[in-house]
Amino acid sequence: MLFLTSYFTIKLPVFSFFFLVTFLICSYFVHFLSGWRVFFSAVLFRSPSPPGENPAMGIFLCYNLWKEQKQEYPFFRVPEQENEMAAKYIRLADRLREQILQTTGQVYKLPSENELCKQYQVSRQTVRTALQLLAQEGLIEKRCGSGSYSTGLGYMKNRIAVIAGNAEEYTMPALLADIKSVLREKGYQTNVYSTHFRISEERRILEELSDTAVRGLIVQGTKTTLPNPNLDLYERLRKKGVALLFLGGYYKAFSSSVYIKDDNYYGGYLLGKYLIGRGHTRIGAVFQMDEIAGPERYQGFSAALRDFSISLLDDLVLWYTCLELEALETRSDTGFLTAFLRKNASLCSAIICQNDEIAYWLIRELHYAKVRVPEDISVVSFDNSYMSELGSIRITTLSHKEHEPGQSAARALLRMIQGETVLPEELSWRLAAGGSDAPCGAVSFP
Repeated sequence: MLFLTSYFTIKLPVFSFFFLVTFLICSYFVHFLSGWRVFFSAVLFRSPSPPGENPAMGIFLCYNLWKEQKQEYPFFRVPEQENEMAAKYIRLADRLREQILQTTGQVYKLPSENELCKQYQVSRQTVRTALQLLAQEGLIEKRCGSGSYSTGLGYMKNRIAVIAGNAEEYTMPALLADIKSVLREKGYQTNVYSTHFRISEERRILEELSDTAVRGLIVQGTKTTLPNPNLDLYERLRKKGVALLFLGGYYKAFSSSVYIKDDNYYGGYLLGKYLIGRGHTRIGAVFQMDEIAGPERYQGFSAALRDFSISLLDDLVLWYTCLELEALETRSDTGFLTAFLRKNASLCSAIICQNDEIAYWLIRELHYAKVRVPEDISVVSFDNSYMSELGSIRITTLSHKEHEPGQSAARALLRMIQGETVLPEELSWRLAAGGSDAPCGAVSFP
C-alpha cells in the first residue's frame, strides 16, 4: 500500500505533466496546420477566416471548417454517388464530342441510348445528361422518333458566308437580319461579302472562301442574265461539301442550282392584270436587264397584255443596267429615268417599276416634270419596302409575307447542311394597295 502511494505521489505528477505538454504541443501543431489550411482556403477559395484564436480549440476549429467546406468546395468533398455520376456523364460527353469533332461537316446518326449504355457501361440517366450537354453546345440535335444526329457543326466550321450585290442596298439590311437570326439560333456565324455587282469581285470572294472553312453559302448572283466565268469556283466549293443556295437570282448554266427567288413571272402578270382591270391600256415599264428578275417580270407583264389583247409598245419599256443603278444609289444620278420620261411620260397612263427604289425615284422625276401621280399617271412596283412609304403618297406594290425571303433562305440552307434534298422555290406575291395608282376606266374580267 505504501508502495502504491509512493508511486502515484511521485509518478502521477510527472506523467500528468508529460501528458499535458504533449497535448499542448499537439494542439499548437494542429492549430498551426489549421492556420495554413485556412490561409490556402482564403487564397484559393476566398473562404472567411476562422473565428477565435484559442490554441486549445485547434482540433475543433479544423474539424468544423473541414465539415463546412467539404460541401462547398470540391477540394474537400468526399467521393459520393452523385459526384461519380457527374464524372461519368462528363467523361462520356468528352468521348462523344471528340468523335463528332473528328467528323465535322458530316451529319450522321448517333447510337441509341441503349447502345451507348452497353458500349460505355453507364446508366441511361448518364447517357441522357451527356447528350443534353452536347445538344446545348450545338453539336447534336434530337429528332422526334428518330434519335440523336450530329449537326455538322464544329468549333472551326460553323461559318456561313453571304455574298450580296450590295450589302447596303435598301432591302438588304432587313434581309440579312432575318438570315442571321435563323442561323444564330443554330450556332452559326455569318460573314457578309459585297460584290458591288462586279464579276471580278465575285471571283475574288469565291477564291477566298475556297481556302477557308465555310459550311454554307447564300449567294445573290451578279449579272445573272449574262454568262458567268466564275462557275468553276462554285463547282469547286460544291465538291468540297459546301452547301450552295442562290437567293433572288441564280445562274442557269450552273447545273442543279438550288435557289429561292421571287415568282417574277407571276408578279409581272399580276401587276399588268391589276392595271388593265383599272382601265389602263397604255402601260409602260422600267426593268433591269442584267438581273434575272427583270426579264422574268417583263415576261409576265407582256403575257398579261397579250391575254387581254393589248399591244405592247417597245418604246414604253425602259431597260437599265446595274451600273446605272449604282450611279443612282451612290450619286442620285437619275439621268436614265429623266430621259425616258421626257420622251414617253405623255404616252403612258401607268408604269410598272422593277422595285420600290426605282418607283420612288421615278415619282420624284414626275413631280419635277409637273406630272401628277396618280391623277396623270399611275405607278406600281415590287417589294413593299420602306421606300414605298418615303414619298408624299404610298406606292402600290407587291409584297411577300413578313420576313419570308431571308428566313426561308436560311432554313433551306440548314436543311441542305443536314443532308436533306432541297428543291428550288419561288415565293408568291400579294398586292399591297397604296395611293400611287388610280382608275382609268372600268374593265370587267371574264
